Parts: sequence; structure tokens; C-alpha cells
Amino acid sequence: MIEKDIRNIFLGFPEIIYGFTDIAYSEYAGSYKSALVFAVPYGEQLTTANYSEKRFEKGIQDAREIVETILTQLKKTLEAHEVEYYIPPVAQNNETDLKAPFSFKFAAVNAGLGWIGKNDVVITEKYGPRIRLSAVLINEQFVYGEKTVKSNCPENCRKCVEACPYGALHGVQWDINSLRNDIIDYRLCNEKRSLYSKTRGRKNACGLCMVACPFGVLFKKF
Repeated sequence: MIEKDIRNIFLGFPEIIYGFTDIAYSEYAGSYKSALVFAVPYGEQLTTANYSEKRFEKGIQDAREIVETILTQLKKTLEAHEVEYYIPPVAQNNETDLKAPFSFKFAAVNAGLGWIGKNDVVITEKYGPRIRLSAVLINEQFVYGEKTVKSNCPENCRKCVEACPYGALHGVQWDINSLRNDIIDYRLCNEKRSLYSKTRGRKNACGLCMVACPFGVLFKKF
């Protein structure tokens, strides 16, 4: 059974959160029935006390390596079962609308991995927002997770909002009907991060709004 084989892969990565979701909402629904979405914790779970852009970027890269290892195993399994699949890109493919072809964040909340925080990223109970998401679209049905439809962030928490040096976050409490514009000035965020490209050849990995989040293994839960 394909679902069992996929779950067996994740038995080898017990730190990873994963789930399946229907993608009837997606433009890919005509070609694939489901999405497998998983969250890999950053290599170092930083706080505001020990944050640096360099260390945060390294944590992202550490997680990316694990993502690639898992994707390699998943591809072998899916091909062995002769199931159609597609691995969508993690980021937007243009600088105009700043939208990825397939939203990993929306897939994650639909699979029940977490919710969208006031920082416009997925928050998980275990790691907070210090995760790297990946997804595989699969033309097969699975046992789906329970969709998350509202935020678990405390109404009065503004730690991520106050941590943003550019005031890009609006402090809005997310629910399943929220729009990205409601939560963040994403163009301003992208503009400031893109300035880093001139000196480092990549966007700033600014994670201040993430390391400020109280959710995660190193923090006292609300």
C-alpha cells in the first residue's frame, strides 16, 4: 500500500511533522488528488537571544538538505508504485505577484500541520515557525489530516509584529478566509530582503518575526 510505504519513510525522520490533504481547492486538482506536505525543523532553533542572520540562514540550509533527502526517497517510492506525482517549487517564480505555483502554507494548514501566524508563516505547536515546508502532489487518495481553520496565536500577542524592523506585519489574527494582504505588506518585506542580494547574492534570511515567536520546543507554551 502506497500510504504505508510513505509513512514508513517518515518513521526514519521522527522529528518531522507531515500529513496529507485533498487539493480540490488548487489549480492542480485536475491532475492530482492529494498533497503530501511536511515540515522539517531548522537545524538550529534560534531565539531572539542568540539570533543572527548567518546562523538563521544556516538553519534553513540544514533543513533544506533533509528535505532533499526525503524527496529522493519519496520519488523512489512513488515511481516504484507507478503513481503520478509532481514536486512543486518552494518559492515564487517571478517578482511580480510573489506567489508560488502551489502554496505550501495553505497545504500545511489544510493537512492540519499548524496555522498561519501574525507573521504570515506556518506555526506548529512543536517548533513554532522554525520549519521548512515541502510538498509533493500525488495522484492518489490518502487519509487526510483535519484542516486548521483558525489561529492558535493569543489575541494579545504581538511579539512577531514588534520584532519586524520594517513594520511589515499588520497584527491581524488569521483564519482560513484571511488574505495575505490582511496579514503582511509582502511587497515591503520582499523589497527589504532583496536588498541583501547586492552583497550576499541572495535575499536576507531575516527571521526576526520567527525567532520572536513563543511557540516551539524551546519556549513555554501559552
